[in-house]
Amino acid sequence: MTSSVARPVTMTVAHQEVLDALVARGVPDGARVVLWDVTSPIAEAGAGDVRPEDVDVVVVPNYGATRALLARLEALPRLAMVQLPSAGYEHALGHIRPEVTVCNGRGVHDAGTAELAVALALASQRGIDDAVRDAADGRWAPRLRSSLADRRVLVLGYGAIGSAVGRRLRAFEADVVPVASSAREQDGETVHAVADVHELLPTADVVIVTLPLTQATEHLVDARFLAALPDGALLVNVGRGRVVDTQALLAEVSAGRLRAALDVTDPEPLPADHPLWRAPGVIVTPHVGGYTDATTPRLAELLRRQLVELVAGRAPLNVVRAAVGP
Repeated sequence: MTSSVARPVTMTVAHQEVLDALVARGVPDGARVVLWDVTSPIAEAGAGDVRPEDVDVVVVPNYGATRALLARLEALPRLAMVQLPSAGYEHALGHIRPEVTVCNGRGVHDAGTAELAVALALASQRGIDDAVRDAADGRWAPRLRSSLADRRVLVLGYGAIGSAVGRRLRAFEADVVPVASSAREQDGETVHAVADVHELLPTADVVIVTLPLTQATEHLVDARFLAALPDGALLVNVGRGRVVDTQALLAEVSAGRLRAALDVTDPEPLPADHPLWRAPGVIVTPHVGGYTDATTPRLAELLRRQLVELVAGRAPLNVVRAAVGP
């Protein structure tokens, strides 16, 4: 996407706090940013003097890339780019016309999601979930627990978030085994290919899943995968719920053979009567990996960098689908 001197690159953002943080960092010359939450037509939203034909970039709301919301983008004839705040993007691609470039929030949620992944692993390993339940009854019940130190932790999905998880795990003296779509050497360590994961599972104490949802990853963690883990192993999922076969996981945790700590589930939100809520050895958090006060400043910085690139006539960052067609 290119810009001209007479016409600024116009970006809409959905949240006032993001707009404020972006303005504080400095909107580059040749760009303007306005507030629009995409829940009503832009002409009715009070976005200054911005008309539908002025908009080049839309930053969709956090957790708001729904089909109904994205349908409003059809009214923007010059729309060239949609910026998703999330790292995941599979939920949005089918609802954005192909001539619009789609970018994700890679890097925005790395720290928060990695923190939660390690927190969930620690909570389960050290029995914090049981201690909280004991506390409600005033029960003092110490039990021998497994540390995270010296445990073999397989990180499945060794991209930006997976690497952030790995760095934190090493601070806890865990033996980290990175696994990605293909084998490679990265920062002096061997990253294994996902095709070889079944050979690695029998020696894993913990598996942390940070994978996006694709055709290749849907139900990758299935009955065969889980059966290959040793008794007492822990599965942590901070990627996407449908990467894990829920019924296969339920069978393992209900039998008490495996444990699980899940920030993402299938279905999601998890219904109140779903058996995962009451399954033994299971911790569930409501998809809050990136839902921290560190997220807005990091998103604002990404948006500032995007505007710098676009004003200069360069390709945007974090492209997950380039524009095709007219």
